[in-house]
Order: sequence, then C-alpha cells, then structure tokens
Amino acid sequence: MDWLLLFKALILGVVEGLTEFLPISSTGHLILVSDLLNFNDEKGKVFTIVIQLGAILAVCWEYRAKIGSVLADVGSRQDANRFVLNILIAFLPAAILGLLFIKTIKQYLFHPVPVATAFIVGGFLILWAERRKHVVEVERVEDMDWKHALKVGLMQCLALIPGTSRSGATIIGGLFFGLSRKAATEFSFFLAIPIMFAATFYDVYRSRDILQFNDAGVFMLGFVASFVSALLAVRGLLRFISHHDFTVFAWYRIAFGIVVLLTAYSGAVEWSAA
Repeated sequence: MDWLLLFKALILGVVEGLTEFLPISSTGHLILVSDLLNFNDEKGKVFTIVIQLGAILAVCWEYRAKIGSVLADVGSRQDANRFVLNILIAFLPAAILGLLFIKTIKQYLFHPVPVATAFIVGGFLILWAERRKHVVEVERVEDMDWKHALKVGLMQCLALIPGTSRSGATIIGGLFFGLSRKAATEFSFFLAIPIMFAATFYDVYRSRDILQFNDAGVFMLGFVASFVSALLAVRGLLRFISHHDFTVFAWYRIAFGIVVLLTAYSGAVEWSAA
C-alpha cells in the first residue's frame, strides 16, 4: 500500500470539502495543492473531480429533509414545481458552456498563475459587492422566481474559469440580484447538486480507460474526507453568514493569490507551466 499516495488523497479530500461551498474556489485550491503534492497527472485530475461528489453528497445529507419534501411534492405543489424549475433554469447556462469550452479552459487556465490571478480579481469583486447597498427582494430561497434563477445561473458561468469559485459567483451574484445572504447561500448549495453530479459522471466516463480497480482505496479515502469536511464547512458557513459578510473571504483570496504569484515569479516554488 502506497502510504504517501493515501496521505495525498486525504489532504486533497479535506481541501475539497472545506473549500467547495466557501467563496474561495475549490477548483483553484485543488489545482494549487495538487501541483504542490505532485498529484496532477491525468489520474490525479480525475481524482479531484471524483472527490467533489463527496462534497455534494454532504449537502444532500444536510438538506435531506428539504430535498425529500420537494421530490415528494413535485407535480402536486406549486412551490415544489417552482423550486425544481428554478434549479433547472440556473443549471443550464453553465452546463451548456461547460460542454462547449471545458477542453479549452482546462488546456489554458488549469494552471497556478491563471488561478492565482482569478483569486485576486474575484476577491476585489467580492469587496466591491459588499460595499454596495444591498437591497433584499427575496428573503427565502422558496420565494425566488425564474428571473432570479436565470441571473444566478448566468453568474455561475464565470465559475468555469478556475479560481473564480462557483459558490462565490452564485452567492455574490445572488446578492447583486436582491437575494438575502441566506437565500443566496442556500440556492448556491442546491444549484451545486446537478452541476457537480453532471461534471463528476461526465469526467469519470471520459477517463474510464485510465482508472483501475486498485485505485478504489485512494479514491474512497478522498471521497470520505471530502464528505466529512464539506459537512462541517456547510454548517459553519450558515452560522457565519448569520452574523458576518463575505469580506474576510475576499481578503483571503487576494492574499493567497498574491503569495502564489510572488512564489511563481520569484522561483521560490516550481509551479507547473502557466
């Protein structure tokens, strides 16, 4: 058994779970940490996709009552129908653009320097958003209409750029378009479910030829680590936003991005080519 490989899997699983639902970009963190751990070959890239499924199942578990209620009432209750329609509307823009451009994006942007640049730009956008007057039109995620969903879905397209943050784009976008912090955050959680399931199974299917049975232990460890840490992160974020804004995440993004750029251009860290 390769204990070093298991250690790398554990670290990446924790990183994925802790960052997936915070506005700091899990993909960006995974690219950077995978590069540092030298676990960025083709199999490593598939691993970072698979462990996202652990994170999204944590959200499914946390909101199992809500999800079960909606599924049970689809077709019979208007609010359940509206909720499902809103998720579908918000899901489609990023799904379509992802299918069209994901190969190009991975080729040119899945590298530390572009990720660090996106970290910094996204941080300043969050600071700008937090300094605007926030007018709340929608208090609860159940009160959203299709226009709110479409706007948030279009914002999610920005997250195709690694380092931008899917949750950051959707949460901050929701704030721009009149959602309360709680509504924007919860809708971001629910919207992650179809987009991440689709991305995971699509990537695993495309990469099925390089996966082997003896990879199962490494993948399972990362999956479990991702699930547990994501569950803690989701609960912590909901408590955090009840008393704070997202400014601290903006400054973290900016500081982290600057550190990566400085280490890249000074040669202190041999990041992969960008």
